[in-house]
Order: sequence, then structure tokens, then C-alpha cells
Amino acid sequence: MSFLSAHLDEMAPTAPAESRHALDVDALRAPGVRLWVAHDDGVLVGTVALASAGPGHEELKSMRADPVRRGAGIGRALLQFAVSDARKRGIRRLSLETGSMDFFAPARSLYRAAGFVECAPFGAYKPDPNSVFMTLEVETHTR
Repeated sequence: MSFLSAHLDEMAPTAPAESRHALDVDALRAPGVRLWVAHDDGVLVGTVALASAGPGHEELKSMRADPVRRGAGIGRALLQFAVSDARKRGIRRLSLETGSMDFFAPARSLYRAAGFVECAPFGAYKPDPNSVFMTLEVETHTR
């Protein structure tokens, strides 16, 4: 789980502790959390998770691509996979919290390109100048 530990370490200098909301390994193992990993030739290169945020609503968590491979489409593929999984299970809304700092600008751009729009804090989140909240109404299709 060094990949996830590196994710937490990478987030540490970006905001005060009370403004960092990344899940640790134990939280990712909790009921109601679905975690996926991406591998390339047996090397872990990305993670994404969905956590329950209420009926028909899930939160995108632990989106991370290996820093050496950022820009290679790993994040986009993981995001598409997570949205597709939510759609297939009838989830109507996906939301996320990410940082407001320049470090997170590429992530916010990726989420906007996937249709996420800024929203008010959701769940237990409170307004925070270090956070940007985004949501996506998931189109569910029954065939």
C-alpha cells in the first residue's frame, strides 16, 4: 500500500490537516467503499475509489495516477471506469472534494472535462477555502 501512502504524503503540504480529506488504507477497506487499481506490466500506476455518500449518491475518492505517468491518460481511464461502474449500479450522482490550490488544477480540469461542475459542500463537508466541491449527475440507462 505504499502507493496510497505516497498519495497521503503528496497531499500533506497542500493544505492544513483539517482540509485534507484523502482516505487512508483502513478507510478504503470500510464497507461502502469500492477501490480499483490500474496496473501496467505489473506496476501499480493508479487508483480510484467510490464511497457511499447517501442513497443514489457516491463520492469519488483516492483518484491518483503515478506522478511519473501523469498526462498518459491513466486518470481519465480510471475516472471513466468509476463513472461507468456507478451508472451500471444506478447511482444518480457522483460528487468529489479536491484542493483549490494550483497543484490540483489538472485534476479539476479532468473532472470538468468529464462533466463535473462546482457545487456546494455535500455530506459532512463544510465550506473551506482550501477545497473545491464538484458533482456530476450520472445518466443511467436501462436497456
